[in-house]
Amino acid sequence: MKERNFFEDVFEVVRLIPKGRVTNYGSIAKYLGSGLSSRMVGWAMNASHGVKPKVPAQRVVNRNGLLTGKFHFKTPTTMQELLAKEGVKVKNDKVVNFKQVFWDPNVELEF
Repeated sequence: MKERNFFEDVFEVVRLIPKGRVTNYGSIAKYLGSGLSSRMVGWAMNASHGVKPKVPAQRVVNRNGLLTGKFHFKTPTTMQELLAKEGVKVKNDKVVNFKQVFWDPNVELEF
């Protein structure tokens, strides 16, 4: 039996986030049973560029809706541009209407 890899588990959850929605590092960590591992989720997002199938890392922001991972994209504006293509509005590096577009895997996904 193959051992589960935390980064692969994170990638799997992030691939389930619908276009036009965002979630945060802590919600993914909590869903995966590691509520205190939100920083590791961030590391996974940083390592996700180039992973196949593609991981929509732009949909993962911090708990306040800030694009804290934007410097890990090709350019500092790429994250916002990708979100804008999906209909997510961002102003001053923060998701507008964050609570309305927030996707919580702990609510949306069944264990």
